[in-house]
Amino acid sequence: MHSYRFKQDRQTIHCETNGDIGRANNIIFLHGLASNASRWRELMNTTSLNKDTDLLAMDLRGHGYSSSFKPFSRQHWCDDVYALRTQLKGATILAGHSMGAQVALDYAYQHPRDLSGMVLIDPIFPQALSGLLAKVARYRWFVHLAAKTIRIFYRFGLHKRNYPYRDLQKLDQDSRAFLSAHPDKNIADLYMDPFSDLKFIPLANFLQDLYEVTRKLPDLNSIKTPTLVLLSSGASTSHVETNKQILNQLPNLEIETIQADHWLLTEKPDDARIVIENWCQKMFSADWH
Repeated sequence: MHSYRFKQDRQTIHCETNGDIGRANNIIFLHGLASNASRWRELMNTTSLNKDTDLLAMDLRGHGYSSSFKPFSRQHWCDDVYALRTQLKGATILAGHSMGAQVALDYAYQHPRDLSGMVLIDPIFPQALSGLLAKVARYRWFVHLAAKTIRIFYRFGLHKRNYPYRDLQKLDQDSRAFLSAHPDKNIADLYMDPFSDLKFIPLANFLQDLYEVTRKLPDLNSIKTPTLVLLSSGASTSHVETNKQILNQLPNLEIETIQADHWLLTEKPDDARIVIENWCQKMFSADWH
């Protein structure tokens, strides 16, 4: 993988790419909560799309190599995507997982003519949350207050330290091997562990992610961008049928359901890759003609 960096509002934003940018088509990948750009590394390394398409996986502001102790919001992420988009040529597809899918929806709403398509993997909607995130949604203002309070300490240099970059491709590979050897275990037990996440992300940033993921989304009926949704059949984070009902508000929608929990790129990487490849090639071909 190669690196691409740019400045936005005095913040350095880092992306992993498949080489120098400048191809006719491009896909921008957006990771989920407490995650980073390496969530997409396995897909980017194995997809046939990397031959003629710029692939850019962003470390969203506050994450990975784009981390800082400054406050951020979903709007910051949308603005960062726009800043990156203006540096690219040709047609753009925005792909987001979970929280990243929320960013994609907000972006498409704010820039209705800017995208050739969206790929949403297990998007999260506040009204369809289950489990831990449903509890977070009920106390989201307390979560936000806690994040703001912790940032006061950061301003005085307290509780600030360097956080290692988490290699999520390796984590995925290790997790698949572990789950294969222990079929009685559940992937949610491995991937919904805040204490593990907090080794790699500041607490205030983690809390801000929780606050943002429970933030209201725009009116889906008004988003005309062609959209592919990959849904897991499991329900560790949200109610699947409620999600489908919400998603059906999108006017230009295709849904593919894959047997998994909520981490399709970990659980079924090949299944997800094939569906994404075929759909993106179709969208780029339609845009070309």
